Amino acid sequence: MQLVIDVDDPWADDVRSLLDRHLGFAHEESPPEHVHALPPDRLVDPAVTFFSARRDGELLGVGALKQLDASHGEVKSMHTSAPARGQGIARAMLDHLLSMAWSRGYERVSLETGGTDAFAPARTLYESVGFVRCEPFADYTVNEFSVCMTLIYRSSGQEPTKAPQLCP
Repeated sequence: MQLVIDVDDPWADDVRSLLDRHLGFAHEESPPEHVHALPPDRLVDPAVTFFSARRDGELLGVGALKQLDASHGEVKSMHTSAPARGQGIARAMLDHLLSMAWSRGYERVSLETGGTDAFAPARTLYESVGFVRCEPFADYTVNEFSVCMTLIYRSSGQEPTKAPQLCP
């Protein structure tokens, strides 16, 4: 049973259900002004490419890549269904999103994730592939509920490299 990661429709019933759980979790952990998870209507924006991870048609996880500018992408809406956690779904999705980013010529990929203990597994995953904490980017702000992270692709185009601790 092979895991298939492909572009998907955030309005599909099973996807919408998983996104509802993702948004619910975000709202449980952060006040509304610091919830940056995207609902389906924002995941169909032309700057966003939305993906699902499925095995035998069963939805196991989602993730998106948003273009911030020609050289900078953002990981959005990463979420794995509860029964599928611990099976490498999130890592596979993150690897896929980074592969897409590098193939598009992005020199940098950033993300915002939660700052509470409930988001520690996500931060650990991101750190495991080289993301480091950075200053807020785009419209994010410094606050206890948000952690911004970034990964910079080597100019040689060979491999990602860790970014400086504070990013512009």
